[in-house]
Amino acid sequence: MYLSLSVRVAESFTNKRISTVPLAHIAATANKAGYRALCMRASVVGVTDAPSRQTEVLAMVKQTGLSVSMVTPDFAVPENSPEGPGVLRHIEPALDLCERLECDLIRVCLKEQVDIEAARLASDKARERGIRLAHQCHTQSLFETIEGCLDVCSRVDRPNFGLIYEPANLALCGEPYGPEAIERLAEVIFNVYLQNHTPDPQGTLKMDTWSQGRIPTTLHRFTDPGGIDMPAVILGLEGIDYTGSVTLHHTQLDVVSPLEAAADSAGFLLDLMASD
Repeated sequence: MYLSLSVRVAESFTNKRISTVPLAHIAATANKAGYRALCMRASVVGVTDAPSRQTEVLAMVKQTGLSVSMVTPDFAVPENSPEGPGVLRHIEPALDLCERLECDLIRVCLKEQVDIEAARLASDKARERGIRLAHQCHTQSLFETIEGCLDVCSRVDRPNFGLIYEPANLALCGEPYGPEAIERLAEVIFNVYLQNHTPDPQGTLKMDTWSQGRIPTTLHRFTDPGGIDMPAVILGLEGIDYTGSVTLHHTQLDVVSPLEAAADSAGFLLDLMASD
């Protein structure tokens, strides 16, 4: 497995439409810290950007020796809004964007049962172009629980449709996320996102879930004690011989600068990977 850095780290925790750090600075920091790829989002480049902008972004990424691990094509997908599944019903621009960024993985969104058929059709179109689709373990979606993840993936029933395993959202929904959970999900894990926020009765951030209601949560730095059991996560990924990207998808609330946090987190995660 290898480290990828999501440009999410330069977005506000509550506003996913604005990047506060130029892409050149993000890429340079990622390269120096040991990341091998960037996970791209619409705050930097998306389906509404001109093809020239899309190719410009790829050139900037490649210039720093990185690649693109995954594409989130619009704002509605990460915002998990009712408009999120729209990408499935109009997948061609996302496929074009993915190809221009020389990537083979797109993040998508399913909110209702009727979105499953749309996911099948979008997966078929993506497969013709050698591209995969993946949905994050995410609150207020069909992927809140392990059973939900497995059920939807089996019902979509396409080899190029899978999961972005993300332990923090599973924890918010009262789900296990360690090695046993990873083993159950092994066949459908296409990507890994790592955030470090956990349920906390004293937490000041409130996250809404379908299965658990509104949950107070606290953000943790990766290098601080508490939070998600990252050694268990890495151990679980090693246990299924996972070789894909492990993406830092974590943003802070102005505790430290985004780039400082990204560099510190890389050192922490690389040490964990080296010890297993």
